[in-house]
Amino acid sequence: MKTQPMRRLLLSLLVAAALVPGAAVADPVKGGKIDVATIGEPPTLDPMANTGDLLGMITQHVYETLFTFDAEWRLQPLLAEAMPAISEDGRVYDIKLRQGVTFHDGETLTAADVVASLQRWMRVASRGKQAAPMIESVAATGDLAVQIKLKQAYAPLLSLLAFNNSAAVIMPKAHMDEPLTDVVGTGPYKLAERKPDQYILLTRFDGYAARTEQPSRYAGRRTAYLDEIRFIPVPNANTRIEGAISGQYDFSDLLPVESYDKLTGNTEPVILKSFGYPIMMLNTKQGPLAKLELRQAVQAALSESDMMLAAFGKPEFFAVDGAMYPEGFPWRSDAGVDTYDQGDPEKAQALMEKAGYAGEPIRILTSQQYEFHYKMALVAAEYLKAAGFKVDLQVSDWATLTQRRNDPALWDIFFTHSPFLPEPALNLGMSESGPGWWSTDRRRTAFDAFNAASDPAQRAKLYGDVQAAIMAEVPFIKVGDFNALSAKSPKLQGYDPSPWPFFWNNWVEK
Repeated sequence: MKTQPMRRLLLSLLVAAALVPGAAVADPVKGGKIDVATIGEPPTLDPMANTGDLLGMITQHVYETLFTFDAEWRLQPLLAEAMPAISEDGRVYDIKLRQGVTFHDGETLTAADVVASLQRWMRVASRGKQAAPMIESVAATGDLAVQIKLKQAYAPLLSLLAFNNSAAVIMPKAHMDEPLTDVVGTGPYKLAERKPDQYILLTRFDGYAARTEQPSRYAGRRTAYLDEIRFIPVPNANTRIEGAISGQYDFSDLLPVESYDKLTGNTEPVILKSFGYPIMMLNTKQGPLAKLELRQAVQAALSESDMMLAAFGKPEFFAVDGAMYPEGFPWRSDAGVDTYDQGDPEKAQALMEKAGYAGEPIRILTSQQYEFHYKMALVAAEYLKAAGFKVDLQVSDWATLTQRRNDPALWDIFFTHSPFLPEPALNLGMSESGPGWWSTDRRRTAFDAFNAASDPAQRAKLYGDVQAAIMAEVPFIKVGDFNALSAKSPKLQGYDPSPWPFFWNNWVEK
């Protein structure tokens, strides 16, 4: 199936051009409130304990990391004073912290808080567990200085510390129970109230210590112009659409693409081009898909092009592409892409017979809160049935799904998605400790070589081996590329379209 890349690109550029920072005529105004319609309720407010994008979207206003990413996906300091000093052998990172940073409880940030937070991250967070085997020690070397020693050079470390998903957020040492009971961070907004299934209310933190650099996506100066941000769970996509059109919501996240033409009047569309990719995570640890041949049978049975068409409809919003990264990324590779978009039931049946498949149900978890997940799951289920699989499609709310996927006894496939990220180690399925639990000799060999390399050109070359391992061992299946659609009120100014919407540096036009 052919897409229309030029039309998609032009449409995306036209919409984004009206929404870039600085495009608004009005000057920033302090005050006002906004209501943000999200796809549902996060299962927790502990940014370390869950990998969901919804959680990161909300908690990034409350918690901060040592480092972050700018508009070009370059690493920048956030709570760190500057980028770290790294030893010549790449094993020692010396990090100086900013002075005068305070937590929402009034206490001053110190190195002791950072050390305790990173130790908690390595215990609790899937990405912390991913980094932990490489970390020899984390220690304070002064009141505002921290040193991380590695067992060997590990190129993804700073990206993992900067990422807001399963995040290495810095908490006060006195407020990091497991499970978390007190939500206390350093961010421009603080938690004021949470009413489950009704709203999460954040209010401005007047003691916030902002950086001085010019804003650049998640980096630079963060100014809390808004008095309040209220995140409202609205699981039904049509309700989010109608609320956007009526002006009930100032921002409505992740809308079905067929609603694009309806977004007029009290709202305007926001398209984030080359946003990311839908993904089917496969359980490699337990159940029928722990057998490689059955994962390969699932891969052979599917028509990803039909799944993308069903999910997004308009060619402006998707591309059928099996490579893990689109053109323009240094990680672009065609290794193993011949296994993509096969739609071959006969090949799938031969692999099922080889694996001794005996009709065990393949349990697929999905949620209608992400409507495109649900539509893809329906198509995938039919293709798997046509190949001879017995399918048990389980539909739940997103919070339940993100909890169930942590137990390998409860599922075989779940649907999710991810933005295209600047460091492949951040991608879903890359951690042996995360849902999917991909742990093989081939994975370790490919990843160890890739992660130990420091030269960008060498790493780009080695990534081909990583992608080849993914395609051969099928720990997950990338479905395609897509552009994301949201909507915002014309009164909401300063909004910068981004994978995880943020509302610092935003204001309401009077």
